Amino acid sequence: MDIDVTVVLSLVLGLIIIMYFLFPRRNPNSPPFIRGWIPWFGAAFQFGKAPLKFIEQARIKYGPVFTVYILGNRFTFVTETEDVLEFLKSKEADLDEAVQQAIQRTVSISKESFHQNRSMFFKLMVQQLSSSNLHQFSETVCKEFHEHVDHLGKEGTEDLSELVRHIMYPTVMKTLFGKSFCPTTKEFERHFQNYDEGFEIGSQMPEFFLRNWAKSKTWLLNVFERIATDIKKDKSSESDSKTLIQHVLDNMHGNGASGYLLLLFWASQVNAVSGAFWTLAFILSNPSVYKNIMEDIGSVYGKAGEARIEVFEDDLKKLPSIKQCILEALRLTAPGSIIRKAMKPLKVQDRWEEATLKKNAFLDGYLAFGGGKHRCPGRWFALMETHMLVIILLYKYQFTLLDPMPKQSLLQLSRVCHPDGPCRVQYKLRE
Repeated sequence: MDIDVTVVLSLVLGLIIIMYFLFPRRNPNSPPFIRGWIPWFGAAFQFGKAPLKFIEQARIKYGPVFTVYILGNRFTFVTETEDVLEFLKSKEADLDEAVQQAIQRTVSISKESFHQNRSMFFKLMVQQLSSSNLHQFSETVCKEFHEHVDHLGKEGTEDLSELVRHIMYPTVMKTLFGKSFCPTTKEFERHFQNYDEGFEIGSQMPEFFLRNWAKSKTWLLNVFERIATDIKKDKSSESDSKTLIQHVLDNMHGNGASGYLLLLFWASQVNAVSGAFWTLAFILSNPSVYKNIMEDIGSVYGKAGEARIEVFEDDLKKLPSIKQCILEALRLTAPGSIIRKAMKPLKVQDRWEEATLKKNAFLDGYLAFGGGKHRCPGRWFALMETHMLVIILLYKYQFTLLDPMPKQSLLQLSRVCHPDGPCRVQYKLRE
């Protein structure tokens, strides 16, 4: 068979040019570089199988700082607590540039709309969801939790993660959007769960690789577009009784309302459901902790039973042991990464020689809600709803774990880990 030498040389030259632009010469001071062998994809396949395991193995092999080439992007991982905190404080660590493309892929918010509304959106979340403003949500959250907890009946068996999800979805939707605009049907839950499970992959890859995920995304955006239209038409709410979503729509510029509504609902669920699951699972798996928690609940509300208790903000302050369990559960299952884009080269110092016994102190490395100036603005709302749900469930029902505590999934990178296996519980009304 004749081979055209010119064609071969052209192909080789083209490959060399591609490799030159994909993998330019590195700065000798740069961290170790894991590039993979497939152009553009890089190490995506190895990384995607189990991101947290990949990162841990890379940390052991290459040290606390290393770079991975994935889907045309370079991701540098900083794994030491003090280095992470220092990085998050840097003015050159930019959240907007780090997440803009991911947001465009996951909720179809254009780059122009993102930069036009991003500051307003964040400030509004900080203001509306601040710890001093939780009183406007607490009554509705408590009422909705009771309504959906009642659906459990007198007794039953269910996977704990599913149980929490079925209660949390409609409660948060009605609290943030208003009861008149709540679409939490079985079809909605199915599409949202599919969308949520593929969110991290969808944030990095083109939609044509993820047809089922893209279908659910489109379905949800259409639902939220109808909700946005209905809310804009509704003039019944006074300014002091507007929902969070009404405030967002009133202050938003341009189009793309459905994307912001989907993003807000996803953000309100992504860690709250998993956080509540792990808090309950850790409590139920430790008999002495479970006993102490029930004694604390009894000291505030009396003997536990099936009556509907009113859980007020002041009551939460009287039950710090539950909040400590929530914070510890989140610490143990916290997101594996917090993403920022370095706008200029940043140097990471080696501080081991200056380390003290306080280096790994609990509060110094507590990053369950992110860090720096862009720490999660909804953290106080998430803690409140989780605190409230744990109290209501444990007060009303006696729970028994039917499965061993599941391990944490290695697939979630930027969120609280999901359980890697079933965690069924048997529940029965307290008498």
